[in-house]
Amino acid sequence: MTPWPYPFWIAHRGAGKLAPENTLAAFRLGAEYGYRMFECDAKLSADGVPFLLHDSTLQRTSNGHGVAGERAWSELTQLDAGAWHSRRYAGEPLASLEALIRFCLANGYALNIEIKPTPGVELNTGGRVAQLAARLWAGSAVAPPLLTSFAPESLEGARSAQPELPRGLLLDTLREGWLDTARRLDCAAIVCNYALWDAATVAQVHAAGLRALSYTVNDEWLAKRLIELGTDGIITDRVDRFSPAA
Repeated sequence: MTPWPYPFWIAHRGAGKLAPENTLAAFRLGAEYGYRMFECDAKLSADGVPFLLHDSTLQRTSNGHGVAGERAWSELTQLDAGAWHSRRYAGEPLASLEALIRFCLANGYALNIEIKPTPGVELNTGGRVAQLAARLWAGSAVAPPLLTSFAPESLEGARSAQPELPRGLLLDTLREGWLDTARRLDCAAIVCNYALWDAATVAQVHAAGLRALSYTVNDEWLAKRLIELGTDGIITDRVDRFSPAA
């Protein structure tokens, strides 16, 4: 397998559920718990700015409404992305991907960028995210970002734009041809729903030269099982429960 420069423990959307997901406040809090690698979700605004948001729509994690990718970045910056979580974070804005990358580079943190495209712009989103990441990471000693997606077309866009950045295929089921898809996209990792891993599947992935990562693992017994299976990374909400130094 190719060298793997990433920590085993990865903080989901910054600090899991302890702070408003995908905001800079969440990543700062995750860092306070000792985490040195973070997972985030990135999509494009209507004017092509990569920013952090999991859902296609705004209403769950901000005071906005409608499809986020149909709004200009100047409009998105005016939204409150923290009050939904708690009063402590009221007024926290949506974060641009560039702002998060600069935070990670300044502190030596690794980053897993999940490309989460608005439906219909998968290829362009992958390309734009990869181009931004490559430009900002140029010359840095920090491990390059791991670009992952459930959308093969987004990974294709990332590969076409910046083939040197490592990629991972996200899976919630082991659909037919999943390993062939990962190979075709020159992926470095498979990132699975934790329930999909067993000894045979881990061995199959490792035999193909890929790494085996899991999302989203919040129970100690489950983490223990995945460690015993020999998987290569765990994405967790429970930054308060799992020590990243373990």
